[in-house]
Amino acid sequence: MTLLLEKPAAQAPAGQQPPYWTMRRRDELAGWLFIGPQLAGIVAFVIVPLGLVVWYSLHEWNVLAGTFDFVGGSNYKALASDPRLGPALRATGLFSLGLVVLNLSLALFLAVLLNQKLRGTVFFRTLFFSPVVVTLVAWTIVWGFLLQDNGGVNGFLDLIGIDGPNWLRGDTTAMISVIVVQLFKGVGLNMVLFLAALQGVPADLYEAARIDGASAWARFRRVTVPLISPTILLTSILTVVGSLQVFAQIAVLTQGGPGTSTTVLVYYLYQQAFQFHHFGYGATISLLLFAIVLALTVLQWRMRRKWVFHES
Repeated sequence: MTLLLEKPAAQAPAGQQPPYWTMRRRDELAGWLFIGPQLAGIVAFVIVPLGLVVWYSLHEWNVLAGTFDFVGGSNYKALASDPRLGPALRATGLFSLGLVVLNLSLALFLAVLLNQKLRGTVFFRTLFFSPVVVTLVAWTIVWGFLLQDNGGVNGFLDLIGIDGPNWLRGDTTAMISVIVVQLFKGVGLNMVLFLAALQGVPADLYEAARIDGASAWARFRRVTVPLISPTILLTSILTVVGSLQVFAQIAVLTQGGPGTSTTVLVYYLYQQAFQFHHFGYGATISLLLFAIVLALTVLQWRMRRKWVFHES
C-alpha cells in the first residue's frame, strides 16, 4: 500500500522574515478596496449626519441671533409636553395607514390584471408606471390645480350632476386628497414589482391546484400570495418608510392645513426648524421620526419569519 503524504508548506529559510503581503492579506486588501467607497458614503452621509443631529438636539441654535447654547435634555422635555405633537402623529398615522393599504392593494390588483396576457397590457403598464418618472413637485402642482374648488375634478363632477367639495380646504377631504395624489404617484412602482414576482411563479403549481379542484380565489390565496410574499415584504417596507417621509405634497397642496389636519411629522419638523428657526427642537423631532421608522422597519423584518415564504 502506498501512503500519500501531504507536502509540507514552504517555510521561509532560517533567519529570513516571511513576506508581509501574503495571499490572505492581499485578499483582505482587495475586499476593503471594494467596500471602501460604500463605507465612506455611509460614514459621510449617514453616521456623521446622524451624530450631528443628536448633537444639535442637545443645543438651542438661533441662527438669527448667532447663538448656540447647550440645553441638555430641554428639547426632549419640550417634545414630551408639546400639544401639537399629538395631532402631528395622528395625521402621520392616518396618512401612512391610508397610503400603505391603498397602495399595496391597488398595486397587487393591477399586477394581477396585467399578468393575464390580455391585449393592451403594455399600454396600461406604461400608463400606470409613467407617474413614477414624473417630477414629484410638477405632479403635485398639476393636482393642486385639479383639486381646487373650480378645478378639473369638480368640473367633471358637475357634468354628472354632483356638486364637489373644496377638496383641499376640508379637514377630511384634504387628507383624502393628499393620500390619493401620492397613491397615483407611486402605485406604478409597486405594480411593476408585483408583476415581476407574479411572472416568476411556476405555471405548473397553478395547474396542479386547478386539477385538485381549487377555485381561482383559493389558487391566489394558497399559491400566489405565499410565493410573492418576499416581494410583499419589500414593497411594504418601502411604502411605509416613504409614507412617513412625505413632505412635498403637503407643502404644495395644503401647507399642513386646514388647521393641523394634514400637518404630518415631517412638515411639523420643517415648520419648527426652518420657519420658526428652532433648529435644536427640529433635530429632536427628526430623531423621533428616525426612531419611528426604525421601529416599524425592524418590526416588519422580524414578522417575516411568520408569513414570508422560505423564511423559518
